[in-house]
Amino acid sequence: MARKKGAPGTPATVALTRAGVPFTVHAYEHDPAAASYGLEAAEALGLEPATVFKTLLADVDGDLVVGVVPVTGQLDLKALAAAVGGKKAQMADPAVAERVTGYVVGGISPIGQKRPLRTVLDASADDHATVFVSGGRRGLDLGLAPDDLARVTGATRASIARTS
Repeated sequence: MARKKGAPGTPATVALTRAGVPFTVHAYEHDPAAASYGLEAAEALGLEPATVFKTLLADVDGDLVVGVVPVTGQLDLKALAAAVGGKKAQMADPAVAERVTGYVVGGISPIGQKRPLRTVLDASADDHATVFVSGGRRGLDLGLAPDDLARVTGATRASIARTS
């Protein structure tokens, strides 16, 4: 379902609407003291944590790459590098991630970023009819089909998550 008139607009919701992608908007009261933004979202929205995905940026051989993984796990940097044909990956500096995406840490969406970046979606997304990703600000998640998420971000799929 496309966003309703008067709902909070972000670059992510605008991009999905323009692309004709059906999505749902899920807002919640963000707690600044939350230890994990993604787990906070799952709990606040009453969602199965395995369906909530976090957006992380990594530097792979000098290029920024987006990894989208379940909040129940961590990004496997070696697997991410391999998925994009790279050799070495390290987490991107948070200030760089914010500047390049146009979003704040804890609210970085894989959708509607200022500059399109190579994106890899963890293969576990295909286990769910709907996945939830940040809507572009803390306290806002969007629900959409994994195929639509991959299409709108140009993502490839690979096993890039490891369990905590």
